[in-house]
Amino acid sequence: LWPAPAAEAIIVPAGGTFARNVVQQDGGIGTFAISVGAGAVAAFNVLNIGGDYSRIAIDVTLHAGARFELGCVQIGGGEQTLEIITNVTHAEPGATSRKTVRSVAGGRATVTYLGKVSVARVANGTDSEQDIKAMLLDRTAIANARPELEIYADDVACAHGCAIGELDTSGMFYLQSRGLPPADAKRLLLQAFVAGVFDGADDAEALQALALAKLGELV
Repeated sequence: LWPAPAAEAIIVPAGGTFARNVVQQDGGIGTFAISVGAGAVAAFNVLNIGGDYSRIAIDVTLHAGARFELGCVQIGGGEQTLEIITNVTHAEPGATSRKTVRSVAGGRATVTYLGKVSVARVANGTDSEQDIKAMLLDRTAIANARPELEIYADDVACAHGCAIGELDTSGMFYLQSRGLPPADAKRLLLQAFVAGVFDGADDAEALQALALAKLGELV
């Protein structure tokens, strides 16, 4: 597991593979510029949980037939401000991008995700998806989410889903009716909310353990 650097440039050569897990526990600003070569595959996972202010920016350029997968979880409480900003450019034909983002905010925390996908005029055959969800644990918490598409090609498949909400009251009632204390019921629902984001990643268990520990602090 890597802390986010102040700035890093990553080049994945044509046909290559790359994977990185980043955990931001102490706050600060980290930026990544990633170029994924033709036919290459890159997987990037981010857990943003620490510091009064933490921002991670990821700028990705995809070449012909490349694939990029991003899994992000950010969990904030107290007065924290956490941000993840992504900009994925499909520069050449036939590339694929997948982004899954889950944010949880309690107390007076603010969590923000801004995600832009740009498709160049020559990038026919682009396939891009964004799945963004945020959960508010208190009425004083704030979640911002803005997926954005900028498409200049004609033959593309681009989609995004975005939702911000609160814990399911019917789910809470069901779990409590089965004997779970309110805090345990809330913790179980939050675990389900972030579950699966890091599936398949190296050190997936370590990432999930850190995320669950942070969720435990909020309930």
